[in-house]
Amino acid sequence: MSNAKHHYENWANVMGSMKEQAPDIGKGFGAMYSKLMGEGALSLREKELIAIGIGMAVRCEPCIYAHVEKAVKAGATREQLIETAGVVVTMQGGPGYVHVPELLDAMDALGV
Repeated sequence: MSNAKHHYENWANVMGSMKEQAPDIGKGFGAMYSKLMGEGALSLREKELIAIGIGMAVRCEPCIYAHVEKAVKAGATREQLIETAGVVVTMQGGPGYVHVPELLDAMDALGV
């Protein structure tokens, strides 16, 4: 099973458990996320593409998987996702490059 498929099948349970055990963290982060990741001067799709780039740059596999899924739901195309990865590689080189397979794995798992 791919890492992305495993993530998509288990993430809700993982985060649900965290929210039960550390409710203040979940509520605090959730409020900030809801406020900042909605439509604004930047579209939700644009914000999700930025989040993918940052997730790749900081080497956060769950961030990559989560934001690829959200970007796709917000209308991002395969071409836009791959261009986002290209920007990461341009700005970061090898450390970004080695996370492109995670982006591709996420797209495959989502059928994009």
